[in-house]
Amino acid sequence: MIIIGEKINGSIPVVAEAIARRDSQFIKDRAKMQEAAGATYIDCCASVPEAEEPETLKWMIDCIQEATDLPISLDSPSADVLAQVFPYCKKPGIINSVSGEGNKIDTIFPLIADTKWQVICLLSDDTGIPKCAADRLRVFDHIIAKANEYGIRPNRLHIDPLVEMLCTSEDGIAMNVEVISTIRKQYPNIHITAAVSNISFNLPVRKMINLGFTVLAMNAGLDSAILDPTNRDMMGVIYATEALLGNDEYCMEYISAYREGLFGPQK
Repeated sequence: MIIIGEKINGSIPVVAEAIARRDSQFIKDRAKMQEAAGATYIDCCASVPEAEEPETLKWMIDCIQEATDLPISLDSPSADVLAQVFPYCKKPGIINSVSGEGNKIDTIFPLIADTKWQVICLLSDDTGIPKCAADRLRVFDHIIAKANEYGIRPNRLHIDPLVEMLCTSEDGIAMNVEVISTIRKQYPNIHITAAVSNISFNLPVRKMINLGFTVLAMNAGLDSAILDPTNRDMMGVIYATEALLGNDEYCMEYISAYREGLFGPQK
């Protein structure tokens, strides 16, 4: 499972305060903490006005790269900002994100085509977030066509089906499962990701919903997730589910992660 650590995001109040103060040690500590917890990538999101984003993200990138060698998931709603900032990363990471909206794909895909950068692709377009699986898969087909046009192979794409709040959903996660499983069958080597905690907004004991969703989504084909790697219960469920799905030969990864203290009783 690819773990994109979500804890350096300006939408989190304590992170926003650290960014405003330019508290580099706070950012570095969060990067180190997520690396120690088993993150694969460190998400870097400023959540400041677009005019301030490039300078802020460059500062955040410097902080993270001084603290860890993990690659960065560079996170902004603006394709223009992402295009300006991604060259400041020392190694290829993940662009977070593009979608079928406007010219985002045609801004980002040409820039990363001949690199090793990966990219999260949201299944939305100029009409918004499609309400049914068929329409989300239509957006997916458009993204794949564009990736082919620019020579970007499926294994560099992280498809985000766009998980919405369970409490306002008419069909639970049936639509997400249909989208994930359909894409997985068509493209075995593609990555499918999700912001796991989106599912539980406005519900009590959100952890329970998040854990249950993660198991169901992984069973459908999810192999990448944006989440808090310091959540030991979540990490334990991920390692256990990988083993149960037959993706962990002889449970070696599960056993190793337990011995390293990534889940289970606090050592």
